[in-house]
Amino acid sequence: MGNVTKLSNRRSHDSNEWQLRVDLAAAFRLAARNDWHEAVANHFSLAVSSDGKKFLMNPRWRHFSRIKASELLLLDTDDHATMQKPNAPDLTAWSLHGRLHALLPQARCIMHLHTPFATAIASLADPDVKPIDQNTARFFNRVAFDMNYGGMANTDDEGERIAKLMGNKGIMMMGNHGVLVCAATVAEAYDLTYYLERSCRNLVLAYQTGQPLHVMTAQVAEKTAQEWESDREQFHAHFSEMKSILDDTDASYAD
Repeated sequence: MGNVTKLSNRRSHDSNEWQLRVDLAAAFRLAARNDWHEAVANHFSLAVSSDGKKFLMNPRWRHFSRIKASELLLLDTDDHATMQKPNAPDLTAWSLHGRLHALLPQARCIMHLHTPFATAIASLADPDVKPIDQNTARFFNRVAFDMNYGGMANTDDEGERIAKLMGNKGIMMMGNHGVLVCAATVAEAYDLTYYLERSCRNLVLAYQTGQPLHVMTAQVAEKTAQEWESDREQFHAHFSEMKSILDDTDASYAD
């Protein structure tokens, strides 16, 4: 088996990797349903090795709504010939996700998106997700910021710059670009992305009133963020419920 692999069915690999494939494929389908996708751009990846260097990612230019578990690419950050292969991933995806998985082993699942409301906030001179309600408070002091967009992320140097800025944070507001979400599991990354987009929607709506924001105190915002972090079972229940909805309507993601 090479470093870039397309599985034909679940019998082609062990059950642990197959379940990771199914979960990641479900996340793509759900992202499309939530209107988080953008044409055939944007990428999700998921580590399958303990060091994070072997990871799954969507094939080049495949629409999120059509992705299946068996079609996900299996990549290796140490395989320098990846981009010379016939089924090479998108260059920007390899440059970003490849370096993130190589340098941030704790970032098991990585989602990069241009969701409408989060991208709108990321495009402001002040892209801070201000704690104005319970949802936005989840991200208090937990967001990294990249304010130096320089064009497409198509080099290893750019991926390494983003990895350095991300550090141990789980969210990055990418100025003039979009958002980056890193988490331990697909379920947690999906839940973070869901609430980040809703939080940014709330913030956009509040800004649109033209009235001053009622921002929480740092003490209350931090307390709320910690309460979010203690409720990890709910994150997994959310994703499980969403997969059940997919199963009821179109279970082909798990093929």
